[in-house]
Amino acid sequence: MSNSECGMRNAERPEAASEPDLKKRTKAFALRILKLVDAMPKTAAGRALASQIVRSGTPVAANYRAACRAKSPADFIAKMGIVEEEADETLFWLELLEESDLVTAAKLPAIKQEANELIAITVASIKTARRNRAPESAFRIPHSALR
Repeated sequence: MSNSECGMRNAERPEAASEPDLKKRTKAFALRILKLVDAMPKTAAGRALASQIVRSGTPVAANYRAACRAKSPADFIAKMGIVEEEADETLFWLELLEESDLVTAAKLPAIKQEANELIAITVASIKTARRNRAPESAFRIPHSALR
């Protein structure tokens, strides 16, 4: 992914993911979350789960966009960690929703699969970013040529 695709200002930006359209994909995930909660029952349990799902599902896209604007590899890794946490929390609430029988089971497999895939992409991106992290600056290495 090029800097312009993810929007990161750092010229040494780590590889975010193999998906060049991850911004669109995470935004589409957030929109699917919103449509899902609109279809949920207006019971106390339905409203409680809907609220949790919205609060964890929509930030996946927003935090991925923030990661794309990271100022350093460390900032990118930290922000992608938030994306991972939010996507995993969303998956938990989707599993709870499924087990509660508040919506028909047919509505959930595709969105749960997407959550799992986004988690896997995010984890892989974090691992790649850690592996590709720039070595310490020459000014911080005791035996560098610059003394």
